[in-house]
Amino acid sequence: MKNGKNPNRRQQIAITEANLNPDNWLVFKVEPAALHIVHRISGKTQIIQS
Repeated sequence: MKNGKNPNRRQQIAITEANLNPDNWLVFKVEPAALHIVHRISGKTQIIQS
């Protein structure tokens, strides 16, 4: 599993807009056009485009 950090407020909003629960996801990479997140339990990764 990648080492993720808790999402900040803006990141939580972006995760919520992607129809995901921000309590279940950690941020492991931040890019200007994308947010890379990893699930806390399963370790599944996902990219949110902004």
